[in-house]
Amino acid sequence: MKDLAHLNKYFYKYRWRMIPGVIFVVLSNYFGVLPAQVIRIAFDLVKENISMYRLFDGFDRQQLVYEVFGYCLLLFGALVLLLALIRGIFLFLMRQTIILTSRHIEYDLKNEIYDHYQQLDMAFYHRNNTGDLMNRVTEDVNRVRSYLGPAVMYSINTVVLSVMVIAAMISVNRTLALYALMPIPILSAILLVVNKIINRRSERIQRQLSTLSSFVQETFSGIRVIKTYNREADKMERFADESNTYRDTALALVKTEAVFFPLILLLVGLSTVITVYVGGLEVAKGTITSGNIAEFIIYVNQLTFPAMALAWVTSLIQRAAASQKRINEFLRTQPEIRSTATGEFQTNGHIRFEHVSFTYPDTGIQALNDVSFEVKPGEVLAIVGRTGSGKSTLANLLMRMYDVQDGAILVDGHDIRQLPLQTYRSQIGFVPQDVFLFSDTIANNIVFGLDTSDSGEIENAAKQAAVYHNIIAFDQGFETNIGERGITLSGGQKQRVSIARALIKKPQILIFDDCLSAVDTKTEEEILRNLSVAMAGKSTIFIAHRVSTIKNADHILVLDHGRVIEQGSHEELLAMEGSYHELYEKQLLEEAS
Repeated sequence: MKDLAHLNKYFYKYRWRMIPGVIFVVLSNYFGVLPAQVIRIAFDLVKENISMYRLFDGFDRQQLVYEVFGYCLLLFGALVLLLALIRGIFLFLMRQTIILTSRHIEYDLKNEIYDHYQQLDMAFYHRNNTGDLMNRVTEDVNRVRSYLGPAVMYSINTVVLSVMVIAAMISVNRTLALYALMPIPILSAILLVVNKIINRRSERIQRQLSTLSSFVQETFSGIRVIKTYNREADKMERFADESNTYRDTALALVKTEAVFFPLILLLVGLSTVITVYVGGLEVAKGTITSGNIAEFIIYVNQLTFPAMALAWVTSLIQRAAASQKRINEFLRTQPEIRSTATGEFQTNGHIRFEHVSFTYPDTGIQALNDVSFEVKPGEVLAIVGRTGSGKSTLANLLMRMYDVQDGAILVDGHDIRQLPLQTYRSQIGFVPQDVFLFSDTIANNIVFGLDTSDSGEIENAAKQAAVYHNIIAFDQGFETNIGERGITLSGGQKQRVSIARALIKKPQILIFDDCLSAVDTKTEEEILRNLSVAMAGKSTIFIAHRVSTIKNADHILVLDHGRVIEQGSHEELLAMEGSYHELYEKQLLEEAS
């Protein structure tokens, strides 16, 4: 239960919903136990009336005895039905309070997990796949809800009913109660063993379900690649393997439960046999009546439900504990990127890297090594280099997706680790290399970084990104829904919509991470002309592979294996006849061919 202790705060929050629920449980069980006593009285009455009926054999009063006997049976039958009706009302109220409360807690728990996901940094998302993240907030939470609602409700119900029934049994005859309850210690011992098995197998099931979910999510995301390479059959075979593993894992749990439930019924049946045998001996001694035996049999049968519920609730709790343990693993994960600073911060865009080095913690790959440069407000810095030279890492560090390990990044003379994170990021317009668009309208994708914006600003941003004419060519214009990840747009259109999304924020710092790779040279020149106006007075960092994109920058850095090997203006770098000159000549030859 230590993993489920995380949920206690929600029980306290909804205590005024749970307390009436507990009261309804008690009342429903009270009216559930009463019919056994009514039946005992009726049973004894039947026996007495049969004897009296025979006693008045041949007398006129025999008919009167018969009529009174009939009315009494009708009265007791009506009383049993009335008690069942009252119990049903309280059972309804019990479910309306406890089960509904579990839905409220499920809602709060999902919000807590989702909110925590938002606070975690990029390193966390690199370590964990999307399918596993989704599975914990859906399937795992659903299993936890089964504990919050049905398991809690039936646990309370089982305890209350068991206490009432056992107390009633003891009040009738201690000896008979003792014998009838003899299988209970055996049941407890079985529970201890089975609990551990169910918990272990439930956790294994959830882990495999996460693996299966991740596989399916990845398959659907890469469906075009799969079809291009005709790998449908291979993916189907791998999916079958993962599904079979999940099936076998689930069946292992089902087999445990399949043995557990009948065993409990066997122990309850054994109690009934003991009750009849020992009860008969007690009747012979004259310590109880035959009506008490009938009452006892009803009590033992009423214990069947708690016994069955105990098995089912045990399974629910163990599954929920395994799921909550997985949820807690992520809830206890603290983001490595934290901001203790509060308040407002308005940047001028003066950026300085001082001997920055960075190694990715998960892979151990050193991306940057002793990098230093400066970007003053209004200047354009370009970064060029081979794939894997550390260009995108510079952008991620400046966005503070990761923290530097050596050196410092200063903005307006302040270490970015000391700045209020949300305020700082809100003043940066970032266009990533891997463009991501949401399954929404083009307009909503452009204004994603703002709370509100008018159509004029949206259109202006689209014009600056040279995507305006493409958008209005669609039947619904800016209200066109672009599908999952912008699938209805071309690569170049997606890049330009992403540029518009950055420009509409009117940020003081602009970072373009190879965002023009999917557009042709003519469109690139149009975008760069438009950007020259948008970049006026702002600090801009261009990361690119094509020299044509960056040749007009104020300063250019050439990176190789995380080090700055050359820097200067376009003309200065060409005069050096080094790596930059070689790259420039190579691209000229490619364009000429």
